[in-house]
Amino acid sequence: MHKTALVPYAHLPRAHHARHVVASTVDVFGTAHWLLTERAPQPGGDVPPFDVLMISVGADGTVERTELSAVRARWPHLDRLPDGGFVVAASRARRHEDADQVQIFDALGRETSSFSVGDAVEHLLVDEDGHLWVGHFDENPDGIHRWSATGEHTWTSDDAAIPGLFDCYALNVSGTVAWACPYTDFPLVEIRPDRPEQPVRVWANRIQGAQAVAVHGERVAFYGGYGKERDRLAHGELTETSVEPADAGVLTLPDGRLPGRRRVVGRGSRIYVQAEPYTAWGVFDLGS
Repeated sequence: MHKTALVPYAHLPRAHHARHVVASTVDVFGTAHWLLTERAPQPGGDVPPFDVLMISVGADGTVERTELSAVRARWPHLDRLPDGGFVVAASRARRHEDADQVQIFDALGRETSSFSVGDAVEHLLVDEDGHLWVGHFDENPDGIHRWSATGEHTWTSDDAAIPGLFDCYALNVSGTVAWACPYTDFPLVEIRPDRPEQPVRVWANRIQGAQAVAVHGERVAFYGGYGKERDRLAHGELTETSVEPADAGVLTLPDGRLPGRRRVVGRGSRIYVQAEPYTAWGVFDLGS
């Protein structure tokens, strides 16, 4: 089985390595973000609001600092809005109507609004128009939804006829388009809400268990899997109705090691991977 090495992409500046990385992501424009605290959150009990430091590193190496006040989520999802603000969201909601689950911050780090998107958030990714795409895991098999940054529900998978949509294993948001590969049937799904004649396309797929997906033209790559296939990078070709498997290998860190515990983000043709201690992002680009 051949190996493909990630290409180094973005690094947290060393001056901030003493802080705890609560969350990190790469946004739709390619900027990497780290949400930092002085110490690691502790399990159990309520979390009082705490201030965090957001470090953003652009593809050109430019570094920005933003202080966010009164963050409430212990282990949050985060992303950046096109206007320079940020979204910070708790994966769990105590109640479906919990208005504190998603916090919207402006570019100065001040909270401007909050709302709920439902319990068991597995993915939260912002697109180029500022929509929030949310995929849920199986403790709330609520599918895939799109929200505005003001909390308006703008699209739902409820009537989209996506087979076996029980847990959104993989979600990729690029431009204003989302791609998904959900459990249990693992179809490849393209979602374009602004294409009214066919907002959803579905391809049957035999590659199971991927945690990230990348798409470039008629080619697709799936990263991850069950058991010994945890580090698998499987390639496929799109036909009219299905994904036809091609070759498969292993995706490694730039130095050839397997990543172990990691975070992954899918953006168009790219899969970004970040391994512990979560200070560096590497990238695989299907289009390169």
